[in-house]
Amino acid sequence: MRILILCKKFPYPLKDGEVIAIYNNIKAFHRLGHTVTVLAINTLKHYTDLATLPAEVLELAEFKAVTVDTAVKPIPAFINLFEGGSYHIERFIDKGFESLVMEQLVAQNFDLVQCEGLYLGPYVDVIRKHYKGPVIMRSHNVESEIWERLAANEKNPFKKWYLTLQAGRLKQYELAQLNRYDAIVPISTDDGRKMREMGATVPMFTTPCGSDLDRYEPYQTFPPKPNTIFFIGGLDWLPNQEGVKWFVEEVWPTIKAQHPEVQFHVAGRNMPEWMKGLQGNSVNILGEIDDALSFIAQNSIMIVPLFSGSGMRIKIIEGMAMKKAIISTSIGAEGIEYTDGENIMIANNRDAFVKHLNALLAHHQQINTLGENARGLIESRYNNLTFAEQLIEFYQRLFAI
Repeated sequence: MRILILCKKFPYPLKDGEVIAIYNNIKAFHRLGHTVTVLAINTLKHYTDLATLPAEVLELAEFKAVTVDTAVKPIPAFINLFEGGSYHIERFIDKGFESLVMEQLVAQNFDLVQCEGLYLGPYVDVIRKHYKGPVIMRSHNVESEIWERLAANEKNPFKKWYLTLQAGRLKQYELAQLNRYDAIVPISTDDGRKMREMGATVPMFTTPCGSDLDRYEPYQTFPPKPNTIFFIGGLDWLPNQEGVKWFVEEVWPTIKAQHPEVQFHVAGRNMPEWMKGLQGNSVNILGEIDDALSFIAQNSIMIVPLFSGSGMRIKIIEGMAMKKAIISTSIGAEGIEYTDGENIMIANNRDAFVKHLNALLAHHQQINTLGENARGLIESRYNNLTFAEQLIEFYQRLFAI
């Protein structure tokens, strides 16, 4: 098949979960013998110079991109308050990208178009105008749920009001989009269920984000440093900021007092300036690092203290594939078929995090056992190529292509 994929950020380098999920899908489609064209909004925040793409990436697909500044701007954000639309969506509307989509649809014959998430919704009209085949949304999150949870957790009255307003507008947009596609591909059964409850009636096929295990093999020989706790994730994402701040303020003082030798490392791209203030008392705020997989391999215990968010955390899948002991909230582990206490530990409050961290820091063999079980789960259940095969079969069966 000839597949056109649209995405709101360029799917390389592999520095955040959404990018990894899109890239793995492209790679699997290529390995299955399909021809892929990728059109990306190349945001300034996640900018990629296409001239620097390595040969192993270029062989997977034909990549085209339009640079768009999607940053939040005070004046447009203020004007938006009186216009009623979703400012989250408006930031991704660009005439240049619309023209690129139109040009590719006119120039090439595609068997299907796969839009990576809600933020490609503004381009459905131009797709429909120039293309008569199936259009699919691969949904990475129930987007409005992320902002609803952020609003619920916010203590500042003005911020809470603003987040609640934008969450409501985003939900209105999301509701209006659900049945504009010929099918929806959520990455978790929870998200699929929520979309049905929101009114989605189109065919749906859940395809979790899988793992390409070969990618992690070179890191298996890295000995992890004992007594190290770490977090890794996009630090421009509000749920991650919220979770790290909570952990440092609520959990870390107790852990550090009980285990003076322990270190906490925080890594991720696009870190806001205020997060540097969390540095100190063996909290190491690293920001963006050159090799995320080396960072994961060299540290012992991964934490995922998410209290907002939706979808599926790809970093947990990566950590499991690399045999990491992981402590996560239930929200952080959504979409993963885990067994609490066997291949991950679930902690939804301060006391639970402290309890699980104390147990792991006191019994290092438990770290190894949890990590081995996590790797076993990925090997048995989260093979990226298998998921792609199943998705292609769904497309062929549904659309007779």
